[in-house]
Amino acid sequence: MQHQATLELSDLKAIAAAAEAEAQKNQWAVTIAIVDAGGHPLWLQRLDGAAPISAHIAQAKAHSAALGRRETKGFEDMINGGRTSFLSAPAIQGMLEGGVPIVKDGHCLGAVGVSGVKSTEDVQVARAGIAALGL
Repeated sequence: MQHQATLELSDLKAIAAAAEAEAQKNQWAVTIAIVDAGGHPLWLQRLDGAAPISAHIAQAKAHSAALGRRETKGFEDMINGGRTSFLSAPAIQGMLEGGVPIVKDGHCLGAVGVSGVKSTEDVQVARAGIAALGL
């Protein structure tokens, strides 16, 4: 039987605080979503000024990154590269850059999804949050 680390409330708070700090440093109004390894919501934080739709998009990005165990940019690139049939993949919705899995010892613990600015900036915020865990 394998033992796998899981995200705890203190981890969520650290990720969210670091992601929020990165967004505020750059004056970006974003939504930050954190999910567990199964894509289930653990945290949602919409910063002042973030569009309401960003709450849905951030959660979808996090969900897809957790289930796919990869950054959502890979899905976006695949589709933009012509593999449009991937759009029919079940249970994956946020196929836009900005979802980043949280990986420890080769295991996906969950993911962070960010939405509200350019996709490259969304991923910058997500990575800053994950970096707070020191993984």
